[in-house]
Amino acid sequence: METEPHSAQDADPSGTRAMYEEEQRPDHGPLAGFTVGVTAARRADELGALLERRGAVVLHAPALRIVPLADDSELLAATKEIIGQAPDIAVATTAIGFRGWVEAADGWGLGEDLLARLRGVRILARGPKVKGAIRAAGLTEEWSPASESLAEVLDRLLEEGVDGLRIAVQLHGEPLPGFVESLRAGGAEVVGVPVYRWLPPEDLGPVDRLLDATVSRTLDAVTFTSAPAAASLLSRAEERGLLADLLAALGHDVLPACVGPVTALPLQARGIDTVQPGRFRLGPLVQLLCQELPARARVLPVAGHRVEIRGHAVLVDGELRPVPPAGMSLLRALSRRPGWVVARADLLRALPGAGRDEHAVETAMARLRSALGAPKLIQTVVKRGYRLALDPQAESKYADA
Repeated sequence: METEPHSAQDADPSGTRAMYEEEQRPDHGPLAGFTVGVTAARRADELGALLERRGAVVLHAPALRIVPLADDSELLAATKEIIGQAPDIAVATTAIGFRGWVEAADGWGLGEDLLARLRGVRILARGPKVKGAIRAAGLTEEWSPASESLAEVLDRLLEEGVDGLRIAVQLHGEPLPGFVESLRAGGAEVVGVPVYRWLPPEDLGPVDRLLDATVSRTLDAVTFTSAPAAASLLSRAEERGLLADLLAALGHDVLPACVGPVTALPLQARGIDTVQPGRFRLGPLVQLLCQELPARARVLPVAGHRVEIRGHAVLVDGELRPVPPAGMSLLRALSRRPGWVVARADLLRALPGAGRDEHAVETAMARLRSALGAPKLIQTVVKRGYRLALDPQAESKYADA
């Protein structure tokens, strides 16, 4: 099953998108008409704001919560162990985790002792944010990979050799696949520093709403910024008996977008391919969605207009036209056979919860035409049904397809 975003040609099999290549200057963002789910627990507001500024409707459903371990005996024991016996190397994996560790040590009256011990240690930082947290604590990192990848940190350590070394690894609430095991296999003594852990959200309502929206395909994309969030969503779907439906949606209709390859691991383990930006940051993740979602939209030349069908809205000659859910269901049914008559009975089946009353089709169709602002886009074929008024020059291409 294909899960990568469709190309422009896939979305527009007639090639008619090329008819509209002239530059346009819309007054809406590139994500206008799309709905995006956000599963992040931290920095969710920042991600949501980035998406909304580009026109998206955001459904926020934190799939987990972060529980700091400032009062946790395990973190206290690890801190005392490091103060008592300095490691040769310390690996800092997240900025929030490193700051939380120092703050917890301060709360126990061990902050200065911890920093004094770490000043004599080789510190490796996973990325620039971690470097900032290290320097804010008055320390200096020895090295940080340009890729911001723990895999590159591991490769460097193993290449240099870790046999007989004592290495402190600041854990960040999620498994580090093979990281600690590889260091130990190389002969290192590893001290784990568990700064915080991930737990399911206390309120499952938002997650359940996101699951329902994904399964019903009223979402266009779901974003993941941590592996535990992806794993938590899958786990909740399994609890509700929706796992197969969720995987089917993410495997075809709803785009799963991950901030990086580690985040994508729980989805890939279920056979779901994802899209990821080249740089593991929120900004590039949003820019990726700005490219991928419009490319998946259906573009048709209808009655002299350029019609682009998005998630919950339609662009008519570049003007954004929000459409009610029932109207979008009808429009998608018509767009599957552009230029062909679609019977009222078939359109009725496309309307969720409409029952057997064909009058519901007429009511929804009237609202759809009003929303589009161009009534001639959809023609009524007496006693038969409705059709999209596909332009004549494109109609033959669709008829031959």
